[in-house]
Amino acid sequence: MANRQMGKQSIRFENPPIISGAASVVGEKEGQGPYGEYFDVIEKDPKVGADSWEEAEGKLQEKAAMLAIRHAKLTKKDIRYMVAGDLLGQLMASSFGLISMDIPLFGIYGACSTMGESLGIAAMIVDGGFAEHAIAITSSHFASAEKQFRFPLGYGNQRPKAATWTVTGSGAVVLTKSVRKEEMQQKGEWEEISKRAKEEKGKVKVKGITTGKIVDYGVKDSMNMGACMAPAAGEVIVQNFIDFGYQPEHYDKIITGDLGKVGKDIVIDYVKAKGYDITKQYMDCGIEIYGEEQNTQAGGSGCGCSAVMLAGYILKQLENGDWKRVLFVPTGALLSQVSFNEGNSVPGIAHGVILEKM
Repeated sequence: MANRQMGKQSIRFENPPIISGAASVVGEKEGQGPYGEYFDVIEKDPKVGADSWEEAEGKLQEKAAMLAIRHAKLTKKDIRYMVAGDLLGQLMASSFGLISMDIPLFGIYGACSTMGESLGIAAMIVDGGFAEHAIAITSSHFASAEKQFRFPLGYGNQRPKAATWTVTGSGAVVLTKSVRKEEMQQKGEWEEISKRAKEEKGKVKVKGITTGKIVDYGVKDSMNMGACMAPAAGEVIVQNFIDFGYQPEHYDKIITGDLGKVGKDIVIDYVKAKGYDITKQYMDCGIEIYGEEQNTQAGGSGCGCSAVMLAGYILKQLENGDWKRVLFVPTGALLSQVSFNEGNSVPGIAHGVILEKM
């Protein structure tokens, strides 16, 4: 068996799991942005027919999960594990929103890096042979996040230029065990090999991951998430290069989750100081998801930001061959109501996922 552990923080999957289905469900504002045509569902009702913002976010997750499973041509019974999380206390959106799925759940918290963390854990589960199919999912909601972390919407506070706008949306990705062609050839299962090869053609695989560490540069401004998270993103990108022996040009795109306009410059400078120039490959979901005219200050943020861009846009670019290889790096600011009110700084974390077209 080949060594799966690469360097200090990375894993190369022996049989890279395949993304067999994905789905993105977003709010009306996100649907009005430049990537609206790529999202599967645009919800006109911000409460999604629910009684509260938190319940609405849970419904976004449920819709995204069901749609991703349908796109994978599977049923709920086929999914062995869900790996899910969100920004709310006790993972309210995931725990309440996914009750009806009746699937074993790993509830995780990585702030806005959760899609990277959930993808990494789900991929390890599938590659390790513990599940044929697993689903990674996360969400955020503008109103539920503002209510928990900032001010009630009715307060009408002014938003500084460094502030970001929490994305209303949920992204879900189904990971499926890849066919072990060598084993099937030994058994002479040629028809099955041909069938699975056709099913996998054009799909995207998770080739490897680089798990991030908590990085704290002492930033205390919760309205400047980009500055809080950029060093963590920079560190995991550099570590990915070191662990795998890659240069930036190995990737068509290096995509962070929600650093926004402020964090973008910081991460590019940070990585350049370590000897790598990612300017040509760099892209940030938070900058991309909204148009300039939408008045979102530094851009989009939230767990749902990178999740819906992944399920709605990034995977499609890989599937249609515009990109062959992407380093997907969702970013998270690890603050809570308690930590912020007690005057603590805001640590950051980021997780890297290597995505390649089959």
